[in-house]
Parts: sequence; C-alpha cells; structure tokens
Amino acid sequence: MTRLDDFLEPLNQGIWEVVIPKDTVTEPFDNEWHKSAINVPSPGTIASYRKGRFHVHETKTEWRVHLDRYDPKKNPVMHLVDDAPLILMISDTFMTLVMDTRRTEIKKTADILKTQRFIWQEQVISGLVLGLVGLFIINNPLNFFRSLFEQILPLAILGLAVILLVRPFRTRLPEKYRVVDISRGIGIFCAGIFAWFLPLALWVISILLILAIWMIASAGMLLKRVLKGRHAVPEGFYSRMAIGIISLVLAVLLFVSPVDILKLLVEILGAITILLGITLCINGLRLRTWMNQVPAG
Repeated sequence: MTRLDDFLEPLNQGIWEVVIPKDTVTEPFDNEWHKSAINVPSPGTIASYRKGRFHVHETKTEWRVHLDRYDPKKNPVMHLVDDAPLILMISDTFMTLVMDTRRTEIKKTADILKTQRFIWQEQVISGLVLGLVGLFIINNPLNFFRSLFEQILPLAILGLAVILLVRPFRTRLPEKYRVVDISRGIGIFCAGIFAWFLPLALWVISILLILAIWMIASAGMLLKRVLKGRHAVPEGFYSRMAIGIISLVLAVLLFVSPVDILKLLVEILGAITILLGITLCINGLRLRTWMNQVPAG
C-alpha cells in the first residue's frame, strides 16, 4: 500500500513541488487530508486537498504536491500574503482560463454524455451572458463598482441570511443545528443591513486600504526572500521577484492615483469575466462535438 505521504519527504528538503503519477499511489489520503474548496486556480486541476502546509493539486494523471509556507487554517492572513499574493491569483486565473479553452481531449464515456445532453446549451448561454456582463464591467468600471457595493453585495448578503433563516424550517435538522443556522442568519442579516447603509466612500477607503496592505505585505515578503537568493525561492526566483515588484508598484500607485488603480482592477475583473464566458462557450461547443462523435448507446 502506497500513500501520497510516502513521496513528500523532498518537500521538507527544499524541493518546491513533487509530481506523483496516479498509478503509483494505491491509497492517496488518510484522515488528516481534507478537500480544499478555495484555491488559486491552476491549469488542469480537478480538485485540491490540504494537510497542514501540504497542498495537493489532482490532475487527470498526476498528484502535484507542494508545501505552502503557511497553513491557511492556522495563518490565513500570512497564507494570503506569502503563498497567494493578489498578482499571483490574477495571473494564474488568466492562465487557467486560457489553458482550459485549449483542451483537446475527447471524453469517451457515452453514459456521461447522455446525462449531459443539454449541458452544452447551458454552457454556451451562460458564457454569452458572462461575456456581456464582462463587456459592461469594462465599459462602465466605476458604475459597476458603485452598483456592486451599494446594491449587489448587500442583497447577496441578505439573500444568504434568508437562506440560513429559512433552512431550519424546511429540513429535519437536529435542534442544535437549527439554533446555529438561525443565529448565523441573524448575524449575517445584520451585516447585510449594515452593508446596505454603509457609504460608498467608506467602501472605497476600506477596499483600497486592504488591497494596499495586502500588496505591500506580499511585496515585502517576496522581495525579502528574493534577496536571500534562489535557494529561498524554490517556487520560482524570477516569477516571485516580478510579482513582488509589480505588487509594490501597484501599492504605491494606490496612494498616488487610487481611482485609476481601482478602475484598473475592476477592468481586470471584467476581462476575467469575459474570458470565463469564452471558456464556457468553447467548452459547451466542444461538448456538443463530443456528443456527436460518441454513440448515445
């Protein structure tokens, strides 16, 4: 019996990532591993799992494991600062979406395609809608930002609160879970009311301050390690140096020209939305091609 843990010792010796073929692992996980719901996008990743600082990306044929500097459960702030800086998240999101549009493998399972008979239409329609939303964001970045924080975000928070408040009365949850849902729902509802009446100026100041602190901290951590030499940056010397410099420049520009940088970040969000829409359209049309190539029976 072989486990992922049997291959991870090189990570403790300074190696950035180990790549393990799936056919060499019979029992990948023990009880200490858990599925990770939120991750920096990575091309080809099916799912991600964590065990402390160990982070696994599952692909079709491999387990790709690296060692984060900070455990996101114990040090979420430092994990964002050093392991997942903002510029890295943006660049990897673009790369993942671009790579996803270039996939060429063809699924051979007829049963799967039968169950997804209309999925390609949903993907194309969703992609077109996202594309239009992305175009609106790029053409009206400041208006979108205003609508996002004055209307969309507060309504989303209130909607989540309503779901939590209604769920205990629609399911047969134990009493203790009902109390938890109701208490959380009340707290989130209050947060939604607060967000609805929070002035836009305070939203702007808060967001700019958070972004500035995030990027300055990331730049400081990354450039400090870069100055120590290549051995201190096993995940990529030049890429981390570039991320650190760009983060520092953007953080400075946030104080020099905050409106322009805020506009730029919203436009990047619009570009990501358009790219996601393109990805959905391409994958939907590709799925239709697969369905035509594989017999329904």
